[in-house]
Amino acid sequence: MKLDTIRNTSSNKILLHTIIWVFFILTSLIQFYESPFKVSADFYVQWSTGIVLFYLNFFYLVPVLLLEKKYWLYFVFVFALILLFMIIRINYFIPDFSQARPLKNLPPPEDLKLMYKGTRVRAVLATRQPLFFKIGPSFFYILIITISAIIRTLTEFYNNQQNKLIAETHRTNTELIYLRKQTNPHFLFNSLNSIYSLAHKKSDLVPDAIVTLSELMRYMLYETDNKTVDLEKEINYIQNYIELQKLRLNNIEDIVINVHGDTRNKFIEPLLLISFVENAFKYGTDYKGAAHVKIKIFILNSSLDFWIENTIEDYSKDPDNSGIGLVNIQNRLDLLYPNAHKLDITQHDEFFRVHLNLELDKIQTAID
Repeated sequence: MKLDTIRNTSSNKILLHTIIWVFFILTSLIQFYESPFKVSADFYVQWSTGIVLFYLNFFYLVPVLLLEKKYWLYFVFVFALILLFMIIRINYFIPDFSQARPLKNLPPPEDLKLMYKGTRVRAVLATRQPLFFKIGPSFFYILIITISAIIRTLTEFYNNQQNKLIAETHRTNTELIYLRKQTNPHFLFNSLNSIYSLAHKKSDLVPDAIVTLSELMRYMLYETDNKTVDLEKEINYIQNYIELQKLRLNNIEDIVINVHGDTRNKFIEPLLLISFVENAFKYGTDYKGAAHVKIKIFILNSSLDFWIENTIEDYSKDPDNSGIGLVNIQNRLDLLYPNAHKLDITQHDEFFRVHLNLELDKIQTAID
């Protein structure tokens, strides 16, 4: 697939260059129909040498000398090439007017009088041909070289910017993968703690907990490799996680989740919100197995508002007693929703509250 893309790109470049050259040559030819001068071999030589000079400068002189900041050497080569091409053109493709003689009994034209004693170059300069035919080719070559240098410089600049973007994208993808992989063991650690708590009590709910955990793991394994997932599936995942936590808690009536709005055809970064939920259960559960967690999710068009509030138990107020979840999610938000999210975290002595506003349609899905 990539090979076909490269071939198509190369073919398109060749076609574009061909069209541009044909356009300029035809434009020049049309001008001759409006003048008394006919197209000569010199015309084709000028364009042929111009094209050669263009690509010689484009593929060699600019990248090897100019872009390597060897300015003096570059200009010496350019001057030498222009001089060489001009000498070749004058000596081999311009008619030798210096050998011209007047017809019998006719006075010679004034310009031919000047040619009798001159050289071939002087003859060309002395003729009454348009100025373009005298000094035009040198300016023509300078113009060709200038255009070639500008195009190659801009091309190199564009390619460098693209390479930087690719490198930055690769770095971002690597960081995102790392952050996602952090979420998986973090979630698994918390879930196994819940099941262990049930097993320690020899609860009959252990089989249900294992089934729920398997469903959660299935979602993590088969759904979260995509750049985005259905918002509805993500919310179902959160609800299943909450059901797993309820199995080990005593006051399930204080665990509330409310979802308002249309979740259809909405997409979100996988496992983005679960860290907030994990954090709430981790620090909002007391030593008696009671937790107070309230979650509200509002969806309006492409905007999502996520609120979660939990109590803070005394043993969890130690600032060192914190996980990687909140740091993880902040990094992911910065990478995936730059300028498209607002995160407010409020902490008091008795409760911890998070409000996240997210523009779902502004996720950076162009990261490839």
